Amino acid sequence: MDARDFQQQAFVADAHADSLMWNRDLTISSTEGHVDFPRLRQAGVKLQCFTVVTRGLPLVGAFPLFAAYRRWPRAARRSEWARASWQIDRLEEFCRKSGGTAALARRAQDISDNLRSGRLSAVLGVEGAHALEGGVGRVRELFARGVRFMGLIHLGNNELGGSSFPWLGGKGLSQLGREVLDEMAEVGMSVDVAHASRKAVDDILGHPKARPFCSHTGVRAEAASWRNLGDAALRRIADKGGVVGIIFGTVFLGGKELSDVVRHIEHAVNVMGEDAVGLGSDFDGMVPLPRGMRDVRDLHLLTTALLRRYPEPLVEKILGQNLRRFFEATFPE
Repeated sequence: MDARDFQQQAFVADAHADSLMWNRDLTISSTEGHVDFPRLRQAGVKLQCFTVVTRGLPLVGAFPLFAAYRRWPRAARRSEWARASWQIDRLEEFCRKSGGTAALARRAQDISDNLRSGRLSAVLGVEGAHALEGGVGRVRELFARGVRFMGLIHLGNNELGGSSFPWLGGKGLSQLGREVLDEMAEVGMSVDVAHASRKAVDDILGHPKARPFCSHTGVRAEAASWRNLGDAALRRIADKGGVVGIIFGTVFLGGKELSDVVRHIEHAVNVMGEDAVGLGSDFDGMVPLPRGMRDVRDLHLLTTALLRRYPEPLVEKILGQNLRRFFEATFPE
């Protein structure tokens, strides 16, 4: 079967795209960036996670300048909480404008309902709990608005804990980080370990009630990047029922080809088992894609490579069934 046809029939899901921060109208097919609703539909994607970014690289502190350059409204730029709220507003607006082709998935049943109706399921995540500005109670506000996962840390250390970014000390979770993690577990919001330091990942995975997964990463055994997860963390995530999305960004793969993505997927499957590995592209995340991949419409190239290596049922799991299972198990009924 042609890979494009396979994707139309399969449940294709991607755990990470930073499209909201670019302030593009996602209801319109664009030549800019990697993802919008029409291009996702063309690629057969049934579920796309959209992450909310509110802080940039450590030391640089240029995110407000980036937001101004991308013509965010002034009120949306004034604080990290305002930045998060505005991006959530935007995704809600895009879903309303989509003409019934996309809808926010808040409950497990929404995923099935959207699939049956031919709608894209848009899932909200937050990349860095500094967006809370110290307010633990805001976890419930985000959850009420449809946010279903959050990473405690992003590109730099924050008041919740240590980032995996180099030269930052590898700190674990702070007391505030533990309190936020407790609150997330209480309301049923999953925790994304992407970008957390090794010590912070250990702290998160040691929490008795947390629902961990990783939206986008490479594996350290295949490329020794500061960004990638080691085998021990992969196994612990799998043991807790989580899923790891393999990143497409070549700077973390140790190579620039689609075969490098496959290499990381293969290692993760060997370590975690076939039920715990998915896609975590990092589309629109300021990282270069493998050669030959312009945007989500070229996902079929990866699917072709996977179909040459694995039987169709396993490819279906990697392309999205594993992520669907995780979300249906962790979303409210």
